[in-house]
Amino acid sequence: MFCNRIIQIIGIIVSALNVSFMFVLMYLCLAEMAQKDQLYRETLSCSICLDLLKDPVGLSCGDSYCMSCIKGFWDGEDQRKIYSCPQCREAFTPRPVLKTNTMLAALVEQLKKTGLQAAPADHCYAGPEDVACDVCTGRKLKAFKSCLQCLVSYCENHLQPHYTVGQFKKHKLVEPLEKIQENICSRHDEVMKIFCRTDKKCICYLCTMEDHKGHDTVPAAAERTERQRELEVSRLNIQQRIQDREKDVKLLQQEVEAVSRSADKAVEDSEKIFTQLIRLLQKRSSDVKQQIRSQQETEVSGVKELQEKLQQEITELKRKDAELKQLSHTEDHNQFLHNYPSVSQLSEPTDSSSINIRPLRYFEDVTAAVSELRDKLQDILKDKWTNISLAVTEVDVLLSEPEPKTRAEFLKYSHEITLDPNTANTLLLLSERNRKVKRTEQQQSYSSHIDRFTDRWQVLSRESLIGRCYWEVEWEGWFGVYVAVSYKNISRAGIESVFGRNDKSWSLYCGTNRYAFWFKNIKTPVSDPGSSRVGVYLDHRAGILSFYSISETMTLLHRVQTTFTQPLYAGFLVSVGSTAELCKLK
Repeated sequence: MFCNRIIQIIGIIVSALNVSFMFVLMYLCLAEMAQKDQLYRETLSCSICLDLLKDPVGLSCGDSYCMSCIKGFWDGEDQRKIYSCPQCREAFTPRPVLKTNTMLAALVEQLKKTGLQAAPADHCYAGPEDVACDVCTGRKLKAFKSCLQCLVSYCENHLQPHYTVGQFKKHKLVEPLEKIQENICSRHDEVMKIFCRTDKKCICYLCTMEDHKGHDTVPAAAERTERQRELEVSRLNIQQRIQDREKDVKLLQQEVEAVSRSADKAVEDSEKIFTQLIRLLQKRSSDVKQQIRSQQETEVSGVKELQEKLQQEITELKRKDAELKQLSHTEDHNQFLHNYPSVSQLSEPTDSSSINIRPLRYFEDVTAAVSELRDKLQDILKDKWTNISLAVTEVDVLLSEPEPKTRAEFLKYSHEITLDPNTANTLLLLSERNRKVKRTEQQQSYSSHIDRFTDRWQVLSRESLIGRCYWEVEWEGWFGVYVAVSYKNISRAGIESVFGRNDKSWSLYCGTNRYAFWFKNIKTPVSDPGSSRVGVYLDHRAGILSFYSISETMTLLHRVQTTFTQPLYAGFLVSVGSTAELCKLK
């Protein structure tokens, strides 16, 4: 008897393809053979290994197993001393003696000779994630192909008619489709073979005469062909991008290796250099120690020599004093007068004028000199350490991030800057906690400092600028101000000290009705922005310096693309009657 599912499938095939009655009977016979094959397989299979019985044995309960399978199963029950049937769970005590069922073994061998194959391995059955064969009954096998004409998925066994029967050979077979029934129009129960470009969906031929009447429709195969061409173009583009990215990955890997090698060498070289510096300092320390000890020995030797002379003189003086005392007690006047000349004569005293006692100050000057050296080394290290750190952070394999576009994006990099009084010209007055500078006529009482500008009314910031920084300046005054950035080692006097007149500083002149950019003493005119607020953006690593006019919007005044080799400092050159202030940014 055939299952109802097969009858339904055959009915669909007959109505869809209008095949002959003989053709239908042939398909039914093949389906029945497949069904019987499945029945025999299930009957003569071991329920433990799911394969055809091998060396079959029968239990008293009526179930049969492979000899090795039931033995292995019972070996696991030896501890309980109760042996059961894996299917019906009937218990046996003691363990039954197993004998091969010769009749069943002969039947299995005979069926093998007639073409019955071993049961499919467990992995051949359809799981929850697999497409199951629509024809199989009982436990379904995995679908091998789906037929777009039958709208049915077949396992490899049930697919055979599509390879042997002429009418089935014309059907379109594809990889198993989970929802193949979705190819049938839910409204007209017809196969959807037409694509509506207007609604961008697949439809059946009846839909073209109703809801999609007048729409731009084409055969689904034609639409597929056109989209296939587009797909191939897309794939070519993707493959090209893959190749490009693989090249980029390879280059980046080479860059990683190069960076690692360079870093390892830099660490090794730095350690050698610092070791040399340490050894040099140790040698200088040893030299100073040796000099101090040598001088100590010389000074102590001289002092002790003088000390011995003075001690000898003391001893001689004490002896003379005793002789004079003894002579003073002599009662014989003649003897007293006779001995007095020789006893009263004293030797020349030791010269002690060279003794210069300096309490607690002998080698203190050496300590002071070493301390001065230490301070100078610390200053040098502090100065140069910024350059070293900058040199390390300047290593950048990847591309720099894009430059900000809006003021909100610029404000993310806002940097609080204050002015350094030690650099300010004496005609500049700093106020607002060193954020504001004004040109005055009165000299300010700044202390002497090597960093102070002496010829021009200029000042630098206290903070060095590296990485990404943004700040804004509010200025006023008829003669204007120069808003600048500069290296710290710019000259402090002469024309070379003027911001923008050398290769160590960049400046934007802001004056009434005129703006200009200066670098290397070259002037570049800039359009008047009509605003008294200027924004400065610095990306030290990328070598970008930009000046903006700030009003309701940001307007680019001038942009520099270069390579910065040292930390930069913000600066101002303030003309007579003008002021400049670093704005507080929120």
